[in-house]
Amino acid sequence: MKKISRTFSIIAAAALLSTACFADHPKSKTSESSGSTQNSRSVSTQSAAQALTIVEALQTTFRSVSETLLPSVVEVDVTETKTYKDPFGGMTNPFEFFFGRPDSEDGEKKKDDGTREYESKGLGSGVIVRKSGNTFYVLTNNHVAGSATKISVKLNDGREFEGKLVGADARIDIALVSFESKDDSIPVAKLGDSNDVMPGDICMAFGAPLGYSQSVTQGIVSATGRSESHMSAISDYIQTDAAINQGNSGGPLVNIYGEVIGINTWIASSSGGSVGLGFAIPINNVKNAIDSFIKNGKIIYGWVGVSLLDVNKEFKEELGVADMDGAFAGEVFTNSPAFKGGIKPGDFIVELNGKKVKNVNQLVRDVGSLEAGTIANFGVIRGGKRISDISVTVEERAKETEISNSKMWPGFLAMPLTDAAREQLKIDDKRVQGIVVSNVEEKSPAASLRLQNGDVITAVNGTKVKNLAEFYNELANAQRSVNFDIYSNGGTITTGTYKF
Repeated sequence: MKKISRTFSIIAAAALLSTACFADHPKSKTSESSGSTQNSRSVSTQSAAQALTIVEALQTTFRSVSETLLPSVVEVDVTETKTYKDPFGGMTNPFEFFFGRPDSEDGEKKKDDGTREYESKGLGSGVIVRKSGNTFYVLTNNHVAGSATKISVKLNDGREFEGKLVGADARIDIALVSFESKDDSIPVAKLGDSNDVMPGDICMAFGAPLGYSQSVTQGIVSATGRSESHMSAISDYIQTDAAINQGNSGGPLVNIYGEVIGINTWIASSSGGSVGLGFAIPINNVKNAIDSFIKNGKIIYGWVGVSLLDVNKEFKEELGVADMDGAFAGEVFTNSPAFKGGIKPGDFIVELNGKKVKNVNQLVRDVGSLEAGTIANFGVIRGGKRISDISVTVEERAKETEISNSKMWPGFLAMPLTDAAREQLKIDDKRVQGIVVSNVEEKSPAASLRLQNGDVITAVNGTKVKNLAEFYNELANAQRSVNFDIYSNGGTITTGTYKF
């Protein structure tokens, strides 16, 4: 790293020299322009030499970063055992009958249940991020090593080690592999701070694209915070135009200081090759995962038990949060930490532990990174007004059996009664005010009350409501039981009472 620091001094000095030399354009002084052509060429040659010095300094930086990182970058060769259904139902197929075919051919084995097993080989990349005694830990992608039955870790000097899967997580697409070596000279990569990454930053991608191990490509950070619907909701990817291809998965994305800022994960491409749209998991998103894998063999996600939604402008206006960023709590599980702590359906969460919430994906990531047992303080808007922060004790993510629809309160999503909704529901009477029931969950409290999509709720526990803010405010005020007034065919009916 000293070499990298020294390089930056060279760049700075070269930049200052360049500024001094180009303070005045060579042709700006007509008195000097009458000199010989040879003088003009001399100035041009001098400028080119100074410019070349700057480029050479940049090249030295790239060389230094590569020399620093390559010994920490590995090729991850994997073997997976896969199963497929024998189309002949376990009976000898005609080819085998006439020509014969040993069960072990090409690593394939036939089982009594009519299925066949075969070995599939693949490769990816990884980076050494931790050392404990003689154990080295390699960070890579889940889709590289998460299902592997055999793992081989190959260093840049050609040495190979048998790898062991420490832990893997499909949700964030990260895996940790270990190997044993008494060689203390094998370096561990330095992890940077991905929160400091900005568009335009120079970056370098390392890995084994298409099997060409120890490859280095260079580009810039094209964007940060990429988390569209087709991506994982818990990773705000770094986008880069540094060439990334198949085999780069699991390799590091590195800044000019030689620090790992991301794990290369996937590309957007119609052809399957690099088109300058590569995506990396920010390293800050997986730092805790490394510790969790080593300690528990898995990632233990924090859970508070809230169904979060991104809502549109019209929805936010009725909720009284038109100009605010945050995440909408559509429903809350009745046995969850959030319910016990006091978060209510309809709350608009704007802060977590003093950090502003931008959207649902960010809040999901931040809550998931909290360890079970920690206290999370939520800043909430309720009924259009900021209330006192709500403290919730984070728990380990509940099992699917514990988060069934029967415990999802209230079991539906309220929507604004807009002019378009009135027209669709054929409600001509403008005096009818309230909210529209939508997305009723099966076996939920809403289903128990016989609520249906399209019902218009006009009152909660006898108190009239005109919009979303009033509806959710009255729902929050309900103590232990609730019923609804529903407008139907010119009249109003009252549901049964649901106790919670």
